[in-house]
Amino acid sequence: MIGIYTEIEQGQRWLDRYRGRKPIFACVLGFTATGLIPGISAAGATPHDRQFTCLADAEFLYNGPQPSPQYPLPPLEAGASPVLISRAVVEALELPLYLFNAGLPLPPPVPAIDLGGTPAKCLISGNALELETVKHLLEQGLIWGAKLAAQTNGSYLILGECVVGGTTTALGVLMGLGIAAAGKVNSSHPRCNHAQKLAAVTAGLNNAEWEIGGQNSTPLELVAAVGDPMQIATAGMAIAASRTCGVLLAGGTQMLAVYALMQALAREYALFWRPEQVAVGTTRWVAEDPTGDTIGLAKDIGGVPLLAAQLSFAGSRYGQLQAYDRGYVKEGVGAGACAIASGLTSNWTPPQLLQAVEALASRCEIKH
Repeated sequence: MIGIYTEIEQGQRWLDRYRGRKPIFACVLGFTATGLIPGISAAGATPHDRQFTCLADAEFLYNGPQPSPQYPLPPLEAGASPVLISRAVVEALELPLYLFNAGLPLPPPVPAIDLGGTPAKCLISGNALELETVKHLLEQGLIWGAKLAAQTNGSYLILGECVVGGTTTALGVLMGLGIAAAGKVNSSHPRCNHAQKLAAVTAGLNNAEWEIGGQNSTPLELVAAVGDPMQIATAGMAIAASRTCGVLLAGGTQMLAVYALMQALAREYALFWRPEQVAVGTTRWVAEDPTGDTIGLAKDIGGVPLLAAQLSFAGSRYGQLQAYDRGYVKEGVGAGACAIASGLTSNWTPPQLLQAVEALASRCEIKH
């Protein structure tokens, strides 16, 4: 079920340490107007749909299928929301679930802990978030990371995200940190829209007058310039939690950016953390995406074990699930890390996971 792509020995130690342990799952919700740029994301067929993707995913993750959800899962160009994978595992393993609102334009329709953030403006502005908001979210992340770690009882914490347009803000943070990430990130499209992402990020960094290594180039100011509220809150949570428990950052490009941000925050502000406790967990569809270079990106960041669930939906009876193996969607809402947890905790195989996801799909209006 689980492949290790970088830092093999460290990744194997991480897996061995937490095998058979039941994790807790925290999903950090956020919004960036970057996700409304036409064509930037496939997580919702239109910019209007993408305004509600996070709310719909949060509602489904928390409640599962309901006859009349407040926010139905949005139509996609192809495929189905990755929340189907996460919810199937949360249900089967009975994982404790915490939702955090790091900055949404509308309140979530299910219980969520409000971190007091705000939605981010489009990163092209170079002024995505107020610096005070970024500082506040880091502080809240550090507080909640310690609180969540105290609930793990020697296990680990899965930290997931839901931010439409988040791979573009991830590219912004990575490039702002001096990492050669252009052309290496992923997207929900079958072929990554690298040129569009790079143009948006370049405009944002230019508008912010960002200078790598410059006097006013702290990690917090970088997030304020081109980031999103999930990134800084999650980085704070992971730093604090790593001190006392394992952390599985649930995602691909977005969580590699969070990991790089953690490294920068720890250096800049002398924040103690334990890198050996932290891994990034995603899906094979992201790790092996031929239109990006996730493995190369992880190596460029350095020190991060990249784990991926070895999923295949090619044989599914649902066309919308088969789309994953054609490069659509790939990841989100902690799907890859939840799949990894199913293997670590209950020894599920990829066919067993597909069976659980299909059983959940049969309770929804997912078409064959």
